[in-house]
Amino acid sequence: MTAESMTGPELAESLLRETDDAGVRAATRLLGAYDDGSWLRRLMEDRTLETAADRPMIKRSGAHRSVDWEALGRLMLTLGWSRRASRSEVAVLEVAASLVGGCAVRLRQVVEALDEAELRLVLRAVEEAADGRRT
Repeated sequence: MTAESMTGPELAESLLRETDDAGVRAATRLLGAYDDGSWLRRLMEDRTLETAADRPMIKRSGAHRSVDWEALGRLMLTLGWSRRASRSEVAVLEVAASLVGGCAVRLRQVVEALDEAELRLVLRAVEEAADGRRT
């Protein structure tokens, strides 16, 4: 199955095959659930983001792929990376990166940028990360 033929959640699961880190799992699933995986697809395909981070946003190890969270953290520190993204898109990506430790978020800005459904996705990801760290 190719990335183009997968749903966002399926794409997220395909990027999680070799990790048991709760934050990585929650963050990747958040990006898969948001807008049917639009951020995951952009991280895979958008060379502008790759250039801004100075490395690929998706790591490849043989047949396995995963989000390069260090590259994403580096992207967050790059001026202008978010010019082609809406406030809600930026908020979701920042929350995902923060779940892995790649950036800090201002919750008020996140809450103001998201609609109710998007906020539920973020809350579910935070709960998943917290649950995974308690076990």
